[in-house]
Amino acid sequence: MIDKYLEAFIQDAIKEDVGEGDHSSLSCIPKDAVGEAQLLIKEKGILAGLEIAKKIFSHIDPSLKFKQFLFDGSEINQGDRAFIVKGNVHSILKAERLVLNIMQRMSGIATTTRKYVNLVNGTNTKILDTRKTTPGVRFLEKQAVKIGGGENHRMGLYDMIMLKDNHIDFAGGIEPAIKKAQQYLKSINKDIKIEIEARNITEVKEILRIGGINRIMLDNFNYENTRKAVELIEGKYETESSGGITDQTIRGYAECGVDFISVGALTHQIKSLDMSLKAI
Repeated sequence: MIDKYLEAFIQDAIKEDVGEGDHSSLSCIPKDAVGEAQLLIKEKGILAGLEIAKKIFSHIDPSLKFKQFLFDGSEINQGDRAFIVKGNVHSILKAERLVLNIMQRMSGIATTTRKYVNLVNGTNTKILDTRKTTPGVRFLEKQAVKIGGGENHRMGLYDMIMLKDNHIDFAGGIEPAIKKAQQYLKSINKDIKIEIEARNITEVKEILRIGGINRIMLDNFNYENTRKAVELIEGKYETESSGGITDQTIRGYAECGVDFISVGALTHQIKSLDMSLKAI
């Protein structure tokens, strides 16, 4: 999925940043100047985006030499050196901010994800991201989640049917929503999963009566009702807890036995990791 979007993304990002030219570099650095720079880590966390950085440097100038010391998924600490890039100085400076923006944000997401993954360690629960992402760079943010040890929920509206409260209400209820979804997939000859949201135990029981889905999302359930729902659903469909789950409560939901917990905060409430690209 990354390769599908990355080339166009890099081109657009460079166009946005460089425009008609890097006048700062052009004004004071000879066009044929050669130098090297290193990426320094200034904060503890999980590294992500290094492979993207390599592709950005290569796109801007294939002659640049890139030597890496760390890898995506590496645990990093203040003072670590991730890579050295050597070659035309103008090329390095054109790539500098784009590389930093991507690596800082992806590393922040990977770090947050690893924190949540560690909190459910020892259970069978997997951590999922959501569609609460930055438009245009979802593919990078979801890749960062995977680097951090989480899993991707769905990339967009096209790779899963997810019947949430608004779909159910607009469709006229749980039963017509499920049956129309099944009929729709049959009519277009497409095999993708159907997930449906339940807002209470009564709705869980109704979904089980109707059947024909793959996963039930337990939205804003407390621990007690989550355990009850898991007991009712177990062995029939996958279960997912969602809605307002924090680092303080996630362990409790995992211990209720759900298969998945989706956390929007992995991508929309993160702090970018601090790092810098400095001339040597």
